[in-house]
Amino acid sequence: MRLVIIGGGPAGNQAASTAARLGATVTLVERDILGGSAHLLDCIPSKAMVATGNALAGVRRARSLGLDVELGGSGVDLRRVGLRIAKIQEKLCDSVSGELASQGVCLVDGVGRLVGEKKVLLCHHDGLEEEVSADAVLLSAGSRPRMPDWVPFDGKRVLSSRHAYSLTELPEHIVIVGSGVTGVEFVHIFSSLGCKVTLVASRRHVLPGKDPEVAYALEENLVQREVDILKGARAQGVRWDEQQGRVCVEMVDGRIVTGSHVLMAIGSVPNTEELGLETEGVKTLRSGHIPIDELCQTNVAGIYACGDVTDKLPLSSLAAAQGRLVGYHVMGRRAPLIDYGSVAQAIFTDPEIADVGVAEAEAFSIGRKTRITKVPFSFNPKTLIEGYQSGFVKIISDPLTAQVLGGSVVGAHAAELVAPIALAVRTKLRVTDLVSTLNVHPSLSESLADAAE
Repeated sequence: MRLVIIGGGPAGNQAASTAARLGATVTLVERDILGGSAHLLDCIPSKAMVATGNALAGVRRARSLGLDVELGGSGVDLRRVGLRIAKIQEKLCDSVSGELASQGVCLVDGVGRLVGEKKVLLCHHDGLEEEVSADAVLLSAGSRPRMPDWVPFDGKRVLSSRHAYSLTELPEHIVIVGSGVTGVEFVHIFSSLGCKVTLVASRRHVLPGKDPEVAYALEENLVQREVDILKGARAQGVRWDEQQGRVCVEMVDGRIVTGSHVLMAIGSVPNTEELGLETEGVKTLRSGHIPIDELCQTNVAGIYACGDVTDKLPLSSLAAAQGRLVGYHVMGRRAPLIDYGSVAQAIFTDPEIADVGVAEAEAFSIGRKTRITKVPFSFNPKTLIEGYQSGFVKIISDPLTAQVLGGSVVGAHAAELVAPIALAVRTKLRVTDLVSTLNVHPSLSESLADAAE
């Protein structure tokens, strides 16, 4: 079995590792950074900056824990933060390349595209070109930040998400356009670091598509941080005002917001334009995404797609699971199919947010009967001990069978606490199973059992 993979992100490297272990001859081509550009150039840097902001917030919170701590100035050295991010990226990249090389995977530094009949043209960055034949091809080229033509990006004052990690000085006042996951995480980052922040949200509340109660909990925290939230505002233009020395963001309704910097967080674009999809007749949606079936197969036999190029959720964890599934399938092995309804998601803000399964608003909209129970973290001894009191755990279950259908966690360590709920949804556990599981005392996980009870 000859497998050629275009894109070495979580999907590509997991597929390569799985197939190689099972005896496949694997070639993997990556154009940017092994480990994935969306993963290592977006996800990991943003979470590293979140960690910096959280550490600074912890110092500020120290007084409430009985510590006498003084924090002069902002206490943030963005150059050192950038160096730390670079070291994390290098370590993760080396880890992936070392593992794949040890398994015999042929790693190509360059780009690849389909040229017909399951042949892939590999264009090495050193100028070498070679055409290789494959029994199966995996398209996992990832995505990039959306950068519309009407925004004059310069990487200094007008930023995409990737520009933000190379700043050497904190913005005086940053305007963030976009209130989805990326947007609110950057609001959290820059407000934690002491910057004045204005958030431009096109909808009635932040995090459109999420449980409104969850979104309102985040909005409440943003207001406490003195973040200005401009709702129902759709940006249509960005310009530099030389006289004011400010960046101006113009809205469709005529409103104008100004700041020292503007960061556009308005989604991502799949990297599918240069993959040569037309040579094999691989179908795409109008958005450029590739539709796939339950085995990650495209409409063309032997050609698979995983990760951000597909029409599924753009999550690193999901991409890795898809890659493993493809690795098994191309080698004729069975693997559990992915239950897309039990994929947990997290947003690294303050409060941290995580959810999985059926959402309360979704259940209401389709008329599905549910039982919803919620326990605030203010009842939990561990949150009182650590000084975290905001947030809650919400469990959504079937009122007849008591099966766990979904849940949300808002508060400290939500991304970790959602895992038992995700397991319950995936394995169709009942709320009584959560109640009967004895947790450590004191611990945040006790709130899961309390909500289930």
